[in-house]
Order: sequence, then C-alpha cells, then structure tokens
Amino acid sequence: MNASPVHPFVVAVDGPAGSGKSSVSQAVARRLGFGFLDTGAAYRALAWHAAASGVETDDAASVISCLSSFAVRIGTDPAGYAVHVDDVDVTTAIRDPGISAVVSRVARVPEVRTHLIELFRGIMAAEQTPGIVVEGRDITTVVAPDAPVRILLTASEEVRIARRSAELVGDQALAAGEQLHRRDAADSKVVDFMTAAEGVITVDSTELDFDQTVDAVIGVIESARAAAVE
Repeated sequence: MNASPVHPFVVAVDGPAGSGKSSVSQAVARRLGFGFLDTGAAYRALAWHAAASGVETDDAASVISCLSSFAVRIGTDPAGYAVHVDDVDVTTAIRDPGISAVVSRVARVPEVRTHLIELFRGIMAAEQTPGIVVEGRDITTVVAPDAPVRILLTASEEVRIARRSAELVGDQALAAGEQLHRRDAADSKVVDFMTAAEGVITVDSTELDFDQTVDAVIGVIESARAAAVE
C-alpha cells in the first residue's frame, strides 16, 4: 500500500489565456470541497500596486523595488475569494483592462516570480480544506512540480478567442483576438504554457462545454486520488 497522500492534496492547472482554467478550476474546487488559488491574481495585484505607486512597469528595477512594500492577501474560498493589497480590496480593480495590459511586464521579472512562487507555496501549505486547486501559467512545472495531479487545460485558438470575446463587451470584445495573441506572445517569453511537461495530463476542452470540462478535470483528479490510496 502506498503512503497516505500529503495534505492538502494539490491539483496544479496550467493553460493559455481563454482556456477556461480559472473558471473551471474554481468550479472543480467548489465541487470537491477544495480551496482555490488564482495565482494570476497575485501578479495582477502587484501590477495594481506598481501603478498605484507611480512605478513604471517597463523598468524591472522599479518593479522589484515594489516588492518590499507589497503586502498581498489572496483568499482561497472558491465560492467568493477576495484579493487585498494592504487593507485595500482590489478584487475587482485588478481585472481592469489597464491592469491586464501591463501584468505580463510584471510577471516576466525573475525576482517577481521567485517572490510570488514562495507566496503561493505558503498559501498551499496553509490550506485547511482537504485539497487546493492552483491555477496559473507555470504551476505544473515550477510552482508545484510534485503535485499529485498536474493538468494542462487547453483549447484551440479559435475557441479560446470566442470564449474571451464572450467575457468582454463592445470594443473590448472586438479586440479579443488581438488581445489574446498579445497575451500569449508576452507570456510565452516567460513560460512554455502550450506544451504539457512529462507527467502532466492534457485536457483539451475544444469540443467540450463548461460542465463537461469540469467533469473531465474531476475525472483526472479522482483517478489520481484513488491510485494514491491503493
């Protein structure tokens, strides 16, 4: 018999923009009674903090200097998590298009990634529910490479653009394709998020609706949990 699984049970989910990794991961966490960690929220929160501090996000040294005054709290309740920088609730503000436009500049700074990876690991270790679904860009390879479940959630570019357009309105929806291309291009300079690393299971949602994608991810998790106690 194998050793008992480590608590909490970590599910690492990677994927490109528009793949549905955030909404799917959140729904999976709710279904399983797990915590949920949106790592992208931390990068967005830092971008917000830099903008609020008048820092030029194109200058890596200035971004690094922001880390010393960056106090972020990210909730893990999938039913309604919140993000705070100091005492300011930035849950909604970090989704502003202006923040979305600069977050990749912040995320590509190696010192930022090192700092936030330690933050993520601390949040994971402190989770009080039986498990936690952690989603982002290099979760399966860098943040939680030893997670018992590692998933690359992806979809065709056409489907990802359509999904992203549905989340936006007006001119933003019309520009969804260009925005997705820019985001993929910027993020690909930091991590390879389109290719599953060894041991990572790919879930392609191109032909799946939302509920089917959630079911597929849960199927992967349940198989791994069963194998862990055999």
